[in-house]
Amino acid sequence: MCNLYSLIRGQSEIGRTFSVEGDETGNLPPLPGIFPNTSAPVIRMRDGARALSIMRWGMPSPAFALKGKKVDPGVTNVRNTASPHWRRWLSPAHRCLVPFTSFSENEKAADGSHPPVWFALTEDRPLTCFAGILIEGWQSVRKVKDGETTDDLYAFLTTEPNAEVGAVHPKAMPVILTKPEEWATWLSADWPEAKDLQRPLADDALVIVACGARQDGRADDVDERPPSRFACRSARRAARRSSDNALKSMIPCSGNCAAGLRLRVGSGGHSTRRCRSRN
Repeated sequence: MCNLYSLIRGQSEIGRTFSVEGDETGNLPPLPGIFPNTSAPVIRMRDGARALSIMRWGMPSPAFALKGKKVDPGVTNVRNTASPHWRRWLSPAHRCLVPFTSFSENEKAADGSHPPVWFALTEDRPLTCFAGILIEGWQSVRKVKDGETTDDLYAFLTTEPNAEVGAVHPKAMPVILTKPEEWATWLSADWPEAKDLQRPLADDALVIVACGARQDGRADDVDERPPSRFACRSARRAARRSSDNALKSMIPCSGNCAAGLRLRVGSGGHSTRRCRSRN
């Protein structure tokens, strides 16, 4: 389950990439750590054109999940699109693109902690998006202290994981759309066509870009925090998985990890050097 992702590209770049015609977000700062029940931008259709809007992460929970509870913090990931609860929000009017630059899945470490492992399309963390759904004007109690609020809500679909994500989180990964034709299909096609996009990315389509921190992005955008001492376990495992010893990306340590290594890999081989965060 993905409950943490990052968006560090500016709204002008988001607009160019996704052909956005209307921007309703105001001044959008970098968002190196987006958590459930907080607000983030989505791209949705408004009067026949793509618009960038701010919404709250977490769609309404099914009734059975709210029994005995006073609040509904929302559902961030949607897998079972055959459920009557979700079917009502699968039409084009309720679909959106959720832009991101990296996302995390928690890995179970040897010390019992669950440090985030961050994935992106490449080390440069280019813009791409999740396949999202939305509802506007939903009334609920998200937090007791706030009482009943009216919110525009979103979540994104999940599916079975590909090889990279499955090595960390074997149950699921977000549905990621990387091509303009996929974005157009998700925003406008009828469900029988759009549902075919609920599938994992191909193996080798993602790389691990960081481990351990609860934010991800450029140094200026991230509040550095000490990572778990086991935070580079996934980086080491990713290196071992390479069958030809010619890894295709850089897998950075995010701090004073147990391994203390930074792997820089090129097409002709690999080299290992000390992590920059260590003395």
